Amino acid sequence: MATRLLAAAAGALCVALAAPPLFAASAEEEKPYKVENGRVDRETFNGYRRYGNSCLQCHGPDGAGSSYAPNLVESLKHLTQEQFNETVINGRQNVTQSQQSVMPSFGHVEDVALYINDIYGYLKARSDGALGRGRPQRLDN
Repeated sequence: MATRLLAAAAGALCVALAAPPLFAASAEEEKPYKVENGRVDRETFNGYRRYGNSCLQCHGPDGAGSSYAPNLVESLKHLTQEQFNETVINGRQNVTQSQQSVMPSFGHVEDVALYINDIYGYLKARSDGALGRGRPQRLDN
């Protein structure tokens, strides 16, 4: 009897694990960008433009980093959008004996603060590998 119950429970577990989740969000809904055939939506393109105006000087072309600012394409593989927003808006200091790393606050810079979601979307598309280097083409929308 116990063997039959154990076998039935194991079978039910296998069926439950194989079944798709009832309330799973689609991967498309979770992405803060839209890229189709190398072309991006209006917000992602705007993020590219805003990044070029305010972030490129330190973080390098395409978010690839520089000798004194980190590679944001790699950083966004480990940061949430909330962590990204917090750092951009409030800045951050990381001072040790061997290095001094300071990210200034951009909360007072309207072109960054108002469009932070667009900037994040552009960088996240780069980080996810959905968008290559260089100026993206816009979708017709």
